[in-house]
Amino acid sequence: MKLKLLSLCVFVPMLLASCGGDSSAPAITPPPTAPTEPPVTPPVTPPEIPPPVTPPVTPSKPDWFTLYGHCEHPRTGPQPNGMPYFDLQGTLDDELRWMRSYIDDSYLWYNEVPANLNMADYKTPLEYFAVLKTPAITASGRPKDRFHFSYPSEVWYAMSNQGIELSYGLTWSRTATGVLPRIWQVALVEPGSSADAAGLRRGDQLQSVDGVDMQANTTEDLAVINAGLSPKAAGEVHKFVLTRNGASLPVSLTSANLALMPVQGTRVLQTTSGTVGYLQFHDHNAVAESQLADAFTQLKKAGVSDLILDMRYNGGGYVRLAAELGYMIAGPEASRDKIFEHLHYNDKQKPVEPQLFSSTAYGFVPAQLKNGVALPYLGLKRVTILTTAGTCSASESVINGLRGIDVEVTLIGGDTCGKPYAFTPAPNCGTTYFAIETQGTNNKGFGDYADGFQPTCKVADDLTHELGDASEGLLATALSYRANGVCPAAPLRNRTLSGALEVLRPEGKQIAIRVR
Repeated sequence: MKLKLLSLCVFVPMLLASCGGDSSAPAITPPPTAPTEPPVTPPVTPPEIPPPVTPPVTPSKPDWFTLYGHCEHPRTGPQPNGMPYFDLQGTLDDELRWMRSYIDDSYLWYNEVPANLNMADYKTPLEYFAVLKTPAITASGRPKDRFHFSYPSEVWYAMSNQGIELSYGLTWSRTATGVLPRIWQVALVEPGSSADAAGLRRGDQLQSVDGVDMQANTTEDLAVINAGLSPKAAGEVHKFVLTRNGASLPVSLTSANLALMPVQGTRVLQTTSGTVGYLQFHDHNAVAESQLADAFTQLKKAGVSDLILDMRYNGGGYVRLAAELGYMIAGPEASRDKIFEHLHYNDKQKPVEPQLFSSTAYGFVPAQLKNGVALPYLGLKRVTILTTAGTCSASESVINGLRGIDVEVTLIGGDTCGKPYAFTPAPNCGTTYFAIETQGTNNKGFGDYADGFQPTCKVADDLTHELGDASEGLLATALSYRANGVCPAAPLRNRTLSGALEVLRPEGKQIAIRVR
């Protein structure tokens, strides 16, 4: 502040002389002037200077964010969804560094990946990805991670979002790899497929592929068999010889990109103790959402008092869809605000909200079922699920989720596959990678079923009857157990087999996918 100083004017009186006489007048001395104090300038308080503010530090992104889309061989043209590819020119090193960063940041067991892997030793991202997993073994002798795989991104997009799969329309049950005699039998025939048109049926047994006997064991013969069983493109024609009841059945099959039906065989079974609903559910993919809603609407209108859910060949898919299925079985009273599955990530990731039972549709395919539409429900206190080792991942989440809210779940058939894990597909440069990111627990906090769920009644898959036939082994046992609570004295077996078979499913159909 500036202070303005004022001038002080002092008037001095004149000295007067007397008139006459020779004496001088005494001098008049002015009275002393009181000293003037100089004005006091008030102290100025210096302004308070705030301490320097350190700008917030934006956390750096892992390499797999910054290296995404830097490809040794960038793609051009439109994606399947019509958008252009956004690949940038990169190097093999960029792709390998992306891969390592992705695993280090997201993989559930990132700290168990061997530390002595040298990136320079791998010539492709697929080779490198194959070793970036835990080598640990469980107490039962299984690899801890049995679900580490990849798909070409376009194949995965078609399979998961459109239900499209390159196939003859056959699902096989077979002996394990390396087990002789080599037995392959038809488990499912897709309606409208090449296999359906050729008249193939459940239980038909494969004898030869393109003239090579199924028991052949040379490298050349196995290459012919594998080429016929796993076509690489639509339009391939291969010759097969199968047998049915001892009679030879030669057919030619043409591979095609098929839109598979994940929900089939919905029907109502009349029993002495009530009306029972039955449906086959084969895949938790996007197109299954509307089909499940339609099936439950049909069963609700029929007034079913119980449900037999056939998931013996269902390897999983979207967790959100499993949460919708759980709601459609249990209804709002039992499931309201209850956790269907809580997914637990590694210690580098932030916790996420659990997946609750879903009373409305996600809208995976909006043209078929829009987001937010209320789902039908049965409101059951119990459900029977038909299972085999092909019942996996999101299908096991249905079992675990319902048990978490005290719905009685009876399993008939075989042990399930044992996969309490989920992942978010990670695409890069034309390949989509699947590395386990989470372990799921139910409303009670349980999720320890890496060795699968055991059935109440253990029954072998019966390939001598069609699915949905009340005489088929698993369904017949389910109806019998429901009526009297007793399992068969001896497990029902497929009379045509000398040993146990396993359903052959693509790896992409043994998964649980979290929708973020």
